Amino acid sequence: MTMTQADAAVDRAAQALASGALAILPTETVYGLAADAADPRAVAALFQAKGRPRFNPLIAHVADLAMGRRVGVFDERAVALAQAFWPGPLTLVLPVADGDAVCDLARAGLDSVAIRVPGHPIARAVIAALGRPVVAPSANRSGRPSPTTFADALEETGVFALAALDGGPCAVGLESTVVALLDDPRLLRPGAVTREQIEAVIGPLAEAEDDARRSPGRMARHYAPQAPVRLEAAAPEADEAYLAFGPGAPEGPRVFNLSPTGDLAEAAANLFAYLRAADRTAPRAIAVAPIPTHGLGEAIDDRLRRAAGFVG
Repeated sequence: MTMTQADAAVDRAAQALASGALAILPTETVYGLAADAADPRAVAALFQAKGRPRFNPLIAHVADLAMGRRVGVFDERAVALAQAFWPGPLTLVLPVADGDAVCDLARAGLDSVAIRVPGHPIARAVIAALGRPVVAPSANRSGRPSPTTFADALEETGVFALAALDGGPCAVGLESTVVALLDDPRLLRPGAVTREQIEAVIGPLAEAEDDARRSPGRMARHYAPQAPVRLEAAAPEADEAYLAFGPGAPEGPRVFNLSPTGDLAEAAANLFAYLRAADRTAPRAIAVAPIPTHGLGEAIDDRLRRAAGFVG
């Protein structure tokens, strides 16, 4: 591929992402299925394409440290690690700086965000051309091995991608190391950047706890509204806000219909924003309509049960 052809392919991928479509991108760890991190509908389509069973927080991939600073709050430890290991297979979990740059759905409703600068130049070029972060979990169907070759990525999720870039075999072939810097630094996931390398830069890492904050899949209540949540509610009771689903739902100032047409992808895209909006009405409780549990509905149900505190 000539430089001109490579530039054109990067531009096509960036345009696909900007339009709300998905793209397969190479990184040094594994091939990723990417979406615009700011677009909740694109992120919902990504969850649907992967068949992910839960709305775990996704990693925001940025082009450089400057873009990362627009997304997360970097303290001295974060800057030191970024300067030591970026671009590369290290993800930092930080307080979120701009909740619009990485949407609620991508962050699983948390006030923290996972960020890294990928080591592959093609991935960075696409992100730079887009001008904002992408989320790019491994380009495999959920439960399948992560793809480390272009052919495997195409076989797994190519049907869902409007653009796909071949960057050769992945140099690392293992998902990135994840370190949380929300209080004491914690190693949440081991990877190619070792504990010893990290501790040489910022000192000792605390042991990850079972309920380590903002760690994907660890917390029962990733986003707990102030109001209690009541599930499987056919209608709201007095002083309740209501998350409706589908046609024929009641109307009112405290009613938020996740999808008037019964579209699970639309419901997923609206879920966290509508939970927050309902909570801001200061209701006695937030009642939630029954939602089908097939496809994306399984993830929506899981997320709502966590909001209600029913999943440990």
